[in-house]
Amino acid sequence: MKVGKMFMNELLRLISLKQEGGYWDFKKEWYSKDSKNKLLHDIICMANNLTDKDGWIIIGIDEENNYCINDIEGDSNRKQTQNIVDFLKDIKFAGDIRPTVKVESVKFPNGTIDIIIVKNDVNTPYYLKERYQDVVANNIYTRIQDTNTPRNSSADIDKVEWLWKKRFGLLMTPLEKMKLYITHPEDWYNGPKGEMKKFHKFFPEFTIEYSYPEDERDGYTFYLFTQDDSRPHWKDIRLYYHQTLLMEIGGVSLDGGRYFTPCPESDGLEIEGNGKWDVHFKYMEKDSFLYKLNIFFYKHEWSHDAEISRYNLFDVVLLFENTKEREHFKDFAVKKWVDRNNYKSRIHVPYIPKIEGYITETFEKEYENSLILKEILKEYRHGKNVF
Repeated sequence: MKVGKMFMNELLRLISLKQEGGYWDFKKEWYSKDSKNKLLHDIICMANNLTDKDGWIIIGIDEENNYCINDIEGDSNRKQTQNIVDFLKDIKFAGDIRPTVKVESVKFPNGTIDIIIVKNDVNTPYYLKERYQDVVANNIYTRIQDTNTPRNSSADIDKVEWLWKKRFGLLMTPLEKMKLYITHPEDWYNGPKGEMKKFHKFFPEFTIEYSYPEDERDGYTFYLFTQDDSRPHWKDIRLYYHQTLLMEIGGVSLDGGRYFTPCPESDGLEIEGNGKWDVHFKYMEKDSFLYKLNIFFYKHEWSHDAEISRYNLFDVVLLFENTKEREHFKDFAVKKWVDRNNYKSRIHVPYIPKIEGYITETFEKEYENSLILKEILKEYRHGKNVF
């Protein structure tokens, strides 16, 4: 599987350090069938690492031979993501909450290495409620610099306290807390003047407001024409902690006010290779704050009309799993764009009315290109290029 540029840069940086650290570890080869306890212990330590980052167990690096690559292509103990997920399902974790893991593979000219990525989240500390071999129940393991907590011990109390504070959000900045709180729309109430101001029922110092912008924007963009009522109603979304403005985001009220959402982001394809976007598109990423805010407003103000409006919007707005998928898809789409005419038979661009001051053909082309990209995205995912 091809990995992203940022991932590769981080991997090469860690290998070049020629030492282990607080969130990465090197293994010469995969864990044997008789060392599942070591695999479990390492995963727990990485899930509870104190750097607040994804943990990386990098397999195929020979520390005793100048950290060179030890090809694991033929390793009989090699595992894929699903193998490790299935293994963890059978382990009795406290609260039945398990670390999230995945396996990435990287091919180099002199061999292949695997990386077990243990995702960073707020469910720390991870620990067992039932013993597994010599991995002790109720012991809390973590990682200090390049050393894991021994399996017959528990982490120092200050490290344990830090992990619990992380779970309860006590280590977060106000903006980080806001990003966590919006994932639970049911915990928010509308203010006394209506839905355009909301406050958190447990922490009312956190508020969300949206209002018409002072510059009275009234411009059109192509995705407005996915709605029965295509008139623009732009808003400014402001997130506050007490009186402090944490973030300001552009929003749009679609279909005459039936559905409200943050504005999607912009990206494009460089077909000619001249450093400019030849094909523009709008998108959101499922793991982004912007998309979580989209979900927040949708769930908080749900109606049947809003459901239809949202469906229509994402008919032309591309929805990716994450940045990695978007970047890989762009490479794929550039190669497929030469066949764009072959996709036209599958799409339909609706009637777009003439609007004074605008070139209707521009909206039609952007709408068409977005529908074509949606078709290419289906093909991309059908080819198992998703993450």
